Amino acid sequence: MSFFRFNAKMINGQTLNFRNIEGNVVLIVNTASESKFAKKQLKQLEHIYKDYKSEHFLVLGFPNDQIGGKEPKSNQEIYNAYVKDYGVSFPLFAKSHIKGQKTNPIFKWLKRQKKGLFGSEIKANFTKFLVNREGKVVKRYGPWKSFEKMRVDIAKLL
Repeated sequence: MSFFRFNAKMINGQTLNFRNIEGNVVLIVNTASESKFAKKQLKQLEHIYKDYKSEHFLVLGFPNDQIGGKEPKSNQEIYNAYVKDYGVSFPLFAKSHIKGQKTNPIFKWLKRQKKGLFGSEIKANFTKFLVNREGKVVKRYGPWKSFEKMRVDIAKLL
């Protein structure tokens, strides 16, 4: 089963069929603008996105409010904050559940593919999943993982 079989509602209300991005290396991230990690994480994610997007690399941001209530805003407010406060230009999706009964199917699948330090559940905002061009999850990173290490892993896939 491939990551590229999914689709998701974007923050602007449109749906993206991931078959349209098949062949890209993708970093999927659960984000939260009020997290203590937000400023550093979003800026670093944007730098990685800009550095590699010409080589068919994407960062996909999925805001969520399930870890510490750190994303209480509406989708429009989230979009405005990410663009204005953090300069984000990578694709953003509608606020999503990353755990519980309403978990976004993408995150159900991602968590089954790569477990983290504490099992399959996501315990922190800015958990990342790296997907190769074939749609297979090859790495999972916690928010504390070095961006330089991620850059090395991304470059290997490009």
